[in-house]
Amino acid sequence: MHVFARLSVAAVFFGLFLSPALAQPAAPSPVGAWQSADGQARVRVTMCGDGTQLCARLIGLSGAARTARNLELLNTYVVDRARPSEANVWEGVVHFNGQTATGHITLVSARLINVSGCQLGMCRTFQFQRISNRVASAAADDTRPLPQIPPRTVGLTLPE
Repeated sequence: MHVFARLSVAAVFFGLFLSPALAQPAAPSPVGAWQSADGQARVRVTMCGDGTQLCARLIGLSGAARTARNLELLNTYVVDRARPSEANVWEGVVHFNGQTATGHITLVSARLINVSGCQLGMCRTFQFQRISNRVASAAADDTRPLPQIPPRTVGLTLPE
């Protein structure tokens, strides 16, 4: 009986202390706050709809993007209920520059997403860098000036 007690204590010890070390890390998620590669726009990505869909709301603008027209779009959805279409890709409706198009959110890495949309053969892709995993609702400070990130090239695909 004494041996059984020692084995039980050992099993509990290994279960409590080794299981976290052996556990798989959580898969990256696009949920959180993101900033455009040029540093001029922020979006907050959340799970929405049935819980498997993604929504992205415009929460901040700065620099040349802070125009009267764009300010009217603050706190509106730029991506609405995108459904999973393949691993790390969600397909749905993208709103950009007053236009609506079929588009995608692609989780490139834990720190990078692409938002793309195509309409009438013209496609655009915007790259966003993670600034927070925080999912809480947008706070009043979300519209403060954004820190500048060095400009990067944003892909634009045009039909030939």
